[in-house]
Amino acid sequence: MTTNDHSTSFPSKKISWKGTTLLLVFGVIFIASTLRMPLTVVGPIISFIREDLGISNVLAGFLTTIPLLAFAIISPFAPVVARKLGLELTLFLSTLLLALGIVLRSLGTTELLLLGTVLIGVAISFGNVLIPGLLKLKFPYHVGLLMAFFTMSMNFTAGLGAGISYPIANSSLGWQGALSIALILVLVTILIWIPQLKSNKPEPVTTSKKTSTPLWKSPVTWAVTGAMGLQSLLFYTTAAWIPEIYIAQGLAPDKAGWMFSIMQFSQVPMALAVPIIAGKMTSQRPLVLMFTSFYLVGFVGVVMEWTSLGVLWMVLLGLAGGSSFALAMMFFTLRTRTAFEAADLSGFAQSLGYLFAAIGPILFGYLHDLFGGWNIAGWLFVVVAMLLFFCSMRASKDEYVH
Repeated sequence: MTTNDHSTSFPSKKISWKGTTLLLVFGVIFIASTLRMPLTVVGPIISFIREDLGISNVLAGFLTTIPLLAFAIISPFAPVVARKLGLELTLFLSTLLLALGIVLRSLGTTELLLLGTVLIGVAISFGNVLIPGLLKLKFPYHVGLLMAFFTMSMNFTAGLGAGISYPIANSSLGWQGALSIALILVLVTILIWIPQLKSNKPEPVTTSKKTSTPLWKSPVTWAVTGAMGLQSLLFYTTAAWIPEIYIAQGLAPDKAGWMFSIMQFSQVPMALAVPIIAGKMTSQRPLVLMFTSFYLVGFVGVVMEWTSLGVLWMVLLGLAGGSSFALAMMFFTLRTRTAFEAADLSGFAQSLGYLFAAIGPILFGYLHDLFGGWNIAGWLFVVVAMLLFFCSMRASKDEYVH
């Protein structure tokens, strides 16, 4: 596969921070800002939604699982749609769909809440999958720097959403206002992205050729998929259960809720630094050793119930999560040669990865009920972190999927 004609839009080894380049960078940053906030606003206000609509705990919990299932189902199709319509147009349409989903979800009925959540999951799938390919297409010499902006914006607004949703829901705006707050960022993103439509081009049929080896037959593909899925499982499982674990250890509910926010904001510096560093390394294995150490120390601290140092454990887990997520996203560009190949790998890895991640919160909840506490489930965090280590070490080897 060769790249599109507009793959050399910004081929210079030195970025000119003005004009169309700056507008594109801002567009990428704003798209990133919309990919997690619509999800993280939900968890802290589940009780408001459940009580107002009279829905069951199972259905309320399903609100956080629907987007992951949508990611798993839609991700493989995102590169196909982008080839037909063009990357820029596909991202624009998915942002419009995201706005529609947020509006529907906030209208106050159970049916629209579920429909809106499905549309949000579908829309976010496109941004998750296509941005790595877009960055490889537009900034072939600066993927690490642009990916740093992308992951940092995603993590910062995710933490912001988690922090502000409860106060908004507790105000006169109610839970509907809290769920719709991300719409502001989405509307701004739509406006900022419009100029990119001028450079939109579908992939010409004549530039696409079959590769000798299908993507799924490459060991590198499975290593990258494992890294993506395992780090996602750790993130979504800690997001679901860390507050409950700390409440069980005697922490007040409001303080337990802030523990996740601390972990989320601690991801930001690593989300900024790791893509830049990874892009300059032949092998990313030193980064894998670093974040694995953070994971192990953090999880052992939580499992051993050293609650007085809870903030430290959350900071370490945040640093580990930011690093492992940023590196997983970088693998899509580091282990491929072209933009659409990066999108293919991204779609494959995120589809299976998020499907695997969706199992995490359910499995950990089941283990809690089965054993009557969090000890066994907590040690499973350590096991998953070690599996992530092995997959990430393999994915860090300097080779391509084909």
